[in-house]
Amino acid sequence: MPHVRSIWNGAISFGLVSIPIKVVNATESHSISFRQIHLDDGGRIRYRKFCELEDREVTTGEIGKAYEDADGTLIPITDEDLAALPIPTARTIEIVAFVPAERIDPLQMDTAYYLAANGVPATKPYVLLREALKRSQKVAVAKFALRGRERLGMLRVVDDVIAMHGLLWPDEIRSTQEVAPDATVTVRDKELDLADALMDTLGEVELTELHDDYREAVEELVAAKASGELPAAPPAGERAGGKVLDLMAALEKSVRAAKVSRGEETGEETGARTGGAAEVTPLPSRRSARTAPKEVGGKKSTSTAKKTAPKKTAAKSTAKSTGQAAGKTTATKSTAKKTAAKKTTAKKATGKKTAAKKATPRGRASA
Repeated sequence: MPHVRSIWNGAISFGLVSIPIKVVNATESHSISFRQIHLDDGGRIRYRKFCELEDREVTTGEIGKAYEDADGTLIPITDEDLAALPIPTARTIEIVAFVPAERIDPLQMDTAYYLAANGVPATKPYVLLREALKRSQKVAVAKFALRGRERLGMLRVVDDVIAMHGLLWPDEIRSTQEVAPDATVTVRDKELDLADALMDTLGEVELTELHDDYREAVEELVAAKASGELPAAPPAGERAGGKVLDLMAALEKSVRAAKVSRGEETGEETGARTGGAAEVTPLPSRRSARTAPKEVGGKKSTSTAKKTAPKKTAAKSTAKSTGQAAGKTTATKSTAKKTAAKKTTAKKATGKKTAAKKATPRGRASA
């Protein structure tokens, strides 16, 4: 790995097997960093290192390290003092055990590193350890020293490389007693069911598809200000507040929103939310509304349908047949007088037919 700079050289101690390795960082930060400036004139703010006794700025070569005692006394500690300590892990990653991966609490995981075989002789034992980890489906717990202190680590296989996660010591993990919520709060089964439905609806995600939206927004902001443009206004969106007024309503709304975003909203689900199956009542078309009903009492209902047509339709047809063109109002009035007797007869006939329809079951012909 010549293009990646190693931060530590040593060896993996695997029983009596020693594997020379180089340690490189497995992660990199893409965060956008900012400089501090003087608001009045935009001047860069820099931090200088001063000696309190001499009241002057000192160079890096003049700076060492010391341990501050409880009474404030500073005890100088040199790199030579640390290098002389009898620590077997000074240049060795010493494997102490192999355990199932679930035994490692994710809270302990810290910085990740890749371990590369250092030289051709290291290739065979490196591959041996890698394949042994794969076949056992376990991880190796190791101790190593880095940056002046001994640390705990976990070795596992990533693709064809042995990776090492720095682990915090167990006594560095704080207790959860003061953080846990009130134990008297109870959750109903219906609330758990909705939470399960929301989890199922959200489903899984490919972690490789996730990206840093905030970093992209900052990059666009910097580019816009650098070109003298106004930053784009953020899109208006609904953000969750700090209070949950109705937990059930919030869960139901979350489930619906997740289904809509995934295109899973269906008519059946909509009906279920309204208390039952969704029913659709078709409206009669104009053609079906004008279709003549079945014969009742030996008389065709076609003539009745014509007689019971709306007033405007009857007025227009009568005006055309008599040839009167004196205007819509006059034609309607004269037609209304001539057809008054016909309408009375049509109403009676329609009433008889309606009664006959009610007495006759649907789908069976009348006697």
